Amino acid sequence: MSSVLKLPSFAKINWELSVLGRRADGFHELRTIFQTVTLHDELTFAETADERLHLTCDAPEIPVDERNLICRAAAALKQRYNLRRGAAIHLEKRIPAEGGLGGGSSNAAVALMGLACLWRIETSKDELCALGARLGADVPFFFTGGTALGTGLGTHITPLPEVAAGQLLIVTPNEKVATAEAYKALNAHALTKPEGDTILPISRADEHFADSFPAALHNDFEPAVFRLKPEVERAKNSLVRAGARPALMTGSGSSIFGIFENQEARERAARALRAETKWRVFSCSTLLRAQYAQALGACAAYLGALS
Repeated sequence: MSSVLKLPSFAKINWELSVLGRRADGFHELRTIFQTVTLHDELTFAETADERLHLTCDAPEIPVDERNLICRAAAALKQRYNLRRGAAIHLEKRIPAEGGLGGGSSNAAVALMGLACLWRIETSKDELCALGARLGADVPFFFTGGTALGTGLGTHITPLPEVAAGQLLIVTPNEKVATAEAYKALNAHALTKPEGDTILPISRADEHFADSFPAALHNDFEPAVFRLKPEVERAKNSLVRAGARPALMTGSGSSIFGIFENQEARERAARALRAETKWRVFSCSTLLRAQYAQALGACAAYLGALS
């Protein structure tokens, strides 16, 4: 591999997100359908002579220390493989932070892949997924991409038949929704008995989701988040009024995505919504698994991490 490596780090949306309840360990059992989209950050990796990790970012609000999942991913990789290697990483940030689009999780997954390539580590998708799962629930999905089911904590990933939507608009209002705050507002019922016996089974992969798309779109967090952050609900209503069929919040918020029939309708809506000066508006489309692997190029081929 080259001593300098540049990789895209794609965002995700959730076509469906169901919180099945609280587990005995305090975490929540989820069933979600992930989808990669073309909105992306970029990560550039370069080898260094020392053993330190040097992270820089073009967005001043993004931390570049151990609070950043990129730094934590690098530390986990070095510890797992007992490495004394360094790297300089630059993050070009486009995905809104804390917007429910998985930007930090995507960065972590791409950091694991990119550094494994840069440092020529003999590893596998399963090993990197296991490291990623310790960093965040969404991280393992970014070793698969496309349309995929996430169960358990969201870390058990099963590829699904692909869903394609060429005309997406993502709106991120100037609101931050902490995941813990969203779960507290949701107040999900206990999923397990005190002794730990599971009451609700984990759902199997729904092979027919693509056939019911987009009617099956659903997010359990919407009512709770809309109560907490009325601006998020206003963003959804604005997308619908602008012609989205349908619109849905992704993750635990605050971003909303809308699906449009054609490019002309989408761009007309984008122009109208950009009048909201405190909202960020992104035109994008779905990214299929094969496209995702192709975008990661030689790195994905080196790892055999994507199929």
